[in-house]
Amino acid sequence: MTIVIVGGGHAAGQAAASLRQEKYEGEILIIGEEPHIPYQRPPLSKQYLSGEYGLDRVHLRPARFYESKAIEVRSGVRVENIDADDRTVACSDGAEIGYDKLLLATGARPRKLAAKGGDLPGIHYLRTIADVDAIKQEFATGRRIAIVGGGYIGLEVAAIAIEAGLIVTVLEMEDRILQRVTTPAMSAFYEGVHSDRGVTIRTRMRAESFAGVDSLTGVVCAGGEVVAAELAVVGIGIQPNVELAEAAGLECSNGIVVDEFTRTSDPDIFAAGDCTNHPNPVLGRRLRLESVPNAMEQSRVAAANLAANPKAYANVPWFWSDQYDLKLQMVGFSTEAERQVVRGDPGTRQFAVFHLNGETLVAADAVNSAREFMAARQLVGKRVDPGRLADPGVDLKSVLQAAI
Repeated sequence: MTIVIVGGGHAAGQAAASLRQEKYEGEILIIGEEPHIPYQRPPLSKQYLSGEYGLDRVHLRPARFYESKAIEVRSGVRVENIDADDRTVACSDGAEIGYDKLLLATGARPRKLAAKGGDLPGIHYLRTIADVDAIKQEFATGRRIAIVGGGYIGLEVAAIAIEAGLIVTVLEMEDRILQRVTTPAMSAFYEGVHSDRGVTIRTRMRAESFAGVDSLTGVVCAGGEVVAAELAVVGIGIQPNVELAEAAGLECSNGIVVDEFTRTSDPDIFAAGDCTNHPNPVLGRRLRLESVPNAMEQSRVAAANLAANPKAYANVPWFWSDQYDLKLQMVGFSTEAERQVVRGDPGTRQFAVFHLNGETLVAADAVNSAREFMAARQLVGKRVDPGRLADPGVDLKSVLQAAI
């Protein structure tokens, strides 16, 4: 039996490893378009961009791991077509490969800004190792960088750039940074953190085009204002890579549609990671997540089912972001809450915000507060005493024990 995995990120690498953990003894083949073995994306906008990590620390596992587990990795090869009837994939190197089961871990790609001048040298998107290598070549003290988009990626790049000595401006079209993912108070906290470091944050600034002739000289915003910059990084979201699945006739809707077992509309094809639209029984709805924890856990579930060990996916979503010396850890969706209680003092840069509907915890944001974050992961969906939750003098273990 042969299992083919399409992709080269967290989901692909973890699925292969998990298949061996599930005692699957058949052939495993990973086919990745990039010229790398499976690697992690989170360090790209953080430690790899700063130079703290070399390429070896970005790899999910070393090459010898795949060799020791009899996992074949074909890098630099693109799967161009899936023939679901014959159960074969056609590759860019001319190979046609048969499969018994197929796992799509095709991930996502950056959403491009359709703007005049968008092809000027100096304009970058950040998703791959090659993207970051290109950005690093242009990092130089005193250069002006405009970051289009005030989400996690944009702010992580801003933190690295300002520490590298660049002049940094963040352009966010919404009323505040992180507007899509967190509360006004948390947005204000992070705006203050970046401003204190010297980053200029401009909200309500919609980038409409790029200025320059042979290279970038600025970002032109709605209203005509030009923000001077020799370098720009655009981070306005990602879109799932579903084209291969669509061409194969699989059901797709804001991602590749899968069931709780990660199966697509074809029983021999599974999918995991950023590319999937999946049901979440904890939240009671379908969703598509751009999240490493989701990619890792979905791939483990996929591996179990591919190995004929039935398992359903039912995890509470969680996320994290590293900016400067701050680790923000989030669980659930704070935008769905009615009210918040704060545990700790934001002025100390170590605190947690718990988000509730009535007395039911639906989400939490923790800054440099791993203990509160771990407790929140167990408390989501449970009724708690908000007063005890907010009191730093109350042991969280007692809150957990009393939760309903």
